[in-house]
Parts: sequence; structure tokens; C-alpha cells
Amino acid sequence: QVQLGESGGGLVQAGGSLRLSCAASGRTYNEYVISWFRQTPGKEREFVAGIRWSGASTLYADSVKGRFAISRDNAKNTVYLQMNNLKPEDTAVYYCAVDLSFSIRTTERVYDYWGQGTQVTVSS
Repeated sequence: QVQLGESGGGLVQAGGSLRLSCAASGRTYNEYVISWFRQTPGKEREFVAGIRWSGASTLYADSVKGRFAISRDNAKNTVYLQMNNLKPEDTAVYYCAVDLSFSIRTTERVYDYWGQGTQVTVSS
């Protein structure tokens, strides 16, 4: 089992920044992907960004390219999502998730472990 804990959400004005953290604990694997998804009421979870635990591969949704950056600190078992130039449409609950895969996949149903989520609210 892998446990994931998100933090760093909050209320910010449009144009502002937030950094989300996802701390992983429990069973370790040699290779996996950690991704961020987000969800608004009545909608399915949407892929935001993903990173392989080894190597430098990352993937971003078109809606966040150039504004968000995903990174990892292997020593701390933590993945970060730096969110800049936030827009009201970025408002959502943000989740981190683990996929025991070698490639970054954007479909939520393939992910094996999920955090509890953190709320991000961007005011206009």
C-alpha cells in the first residue's frame, strides 16, 4: 500500500501562485508515476500533470502548460505542483495519484492510489 498526502491548497487571487505538495509513504516501488488530477463538482477528475519517479519525463495538460510545473524530491518522497498565473477556472479539488506504470497516463481509472485532495480556490 502507498499512502499519499496533499497539502498547500488555499484561496488565491487570479494571477497568483500556489505550490501543492504530495508526500508519499508506505510501500516503495522502483518505478512508478505520480500525477496530479483535479475535480470540480459534477465533473470527472481531469489530468493536470504527471512525472515519472525515475528519469525526467513529465506531461502536462494543455490547459496548464507554461503555467504549472511538476517536480519531485526523491529524498523526501514528495512531488510538487507549482502553479503560477492562476485563473478562476483552475478552482478545483486537486488530488495526487500513483500509477504503477513506466509511462505517464492521463486516465484516472488506471491509477492505483489516491490522496484525499486539497482545495484550490482562485478568485477573480
